[in-house]
Amino acid sequence: MGISIDPIQLLQDLVRINSVNAFYPEGPGEAAVADFVEAFWKSHGIKIWRQSVLPGRDNVIAELPGISVERRLLLEAHTDTVSVSGMTIPPFEPTIRDGKLFGRGSCDTKAGLACMMAAVAWAKQQGIQPKSSIWMASVIDEEFSCKGVLALCETLRASAAIVAEPTELKTVIASKGVLRWRITAKGKQAHSSKVHLGVNAIEHMAHLIAALENYHRSLASITHPLLGCATGNIGLIEGGVQVNFVPDHCSIQIDRRLLPQEKVDQVLAGYQRVLDEVASRVPNSNFQMETPMLYDAGLETPSDASIAQLSCSVLQEMGYDDRVEGVAYGSDGTHIRALGIETIIFGPGSIDQAHTECEFVDVCQVQAAYEYYKRMIQEF
Repeated sequence: MGISIDPIQLLQDLVRINSVNAFYPEGPGEAAVADFVEAFWKSHGIKIWRQSVLPGRDNVIAELPGISVERRLLLEAHTDTVSVSGMTIPPFEPTIRDGKLFGRGSCDTKAGLACMMAAVAWAKQQGIQPKSSIWMASVIDEEFSCKGVLALCETLRASAAIVAEPTELKTVIASKGVLRWRITAKGKQAHSSKVHLGVNAIEHMAHLIAALENYHRSLASITHPLLGCATGNIGLIEGGVQVNFVPDHCSIQIDRRLLPQEKVDQVLAGYQRVLDEVASRVPNSNFQMETPMLYDAGLETPSDASIAQLSCSVLQEMGYDDRVEGVAYGSDGTHIRALGIETIIFGPGSIDQAHTECEFVDVCQVQAAYEYYKRMIQEF
């Protein structure tokens, strides 16, 4: 008798395990949850292997053989969570109240992970041989640098993929990408009693920020039918040394949300034009745009892709919304889609509850997602 395949109990077991990403000071990483996932698969007689990604941080991959050796459906979910700092509920004590299961990771994305695991184990228990082989990949580090899915993609071969994220039981075929980088203004330091001897980098940056504010408004003209418009945000600013110095440096960091059709070089060129325009009218200004520190492409899978069509059909049979959707947030799915694999995002819960101080997931959605994954495994 293996570990319970009841998705609610399994979700509670997963939430009890602290798997805060090791990027956070209090984060132990995913080792304990990887051990639990491995034990779960072994208890159900399902073949697994671990993929070492970072020291003490492994992906766990399970395989359920199918009738076809040529086709493979990948189910993918991340095992890490964000920090528990500021939470107003006990983060690792899963509590069910008013039809909701509370706890860190309950929504993002241990609910999807539990449902996928339970569905694969159910198929094994029932002696079902799916039409396609099934890979269930539990990966690390989605909440920081996506090293888990990048390692998975090094050798991944699949016909289609479903990535677990909170989509409120909707078939998501498109998501925005993200580009982040730093822009620095260089000045000249001087004593604040003789400002004429210096060049104030903060004042120069203020001119640039005003110009970027207008530029970001203009992004409303770049649109996608499922994702809306592209956006830009100045999220960090730092500069100067102390109040009685003319500051010789000031920097900002920009978060630019990309639509699938946008190219990085074209996006950066647009910002360079803004820099050049400001520099041409602000004397002694010197702006430098640094190499991006993060790039994650947008995701788009055709609405007529087989995995998307099947998902919509299954949801229709279950009485749920069968339309395709887009989401503003990113996921591991972008890296899988970059391999040419038809990829959708699907899972229980709302992104509005992810990362919150009282994170929760609707229990009814967890049960429905479990049924959905069971059907997808059998029918793909």
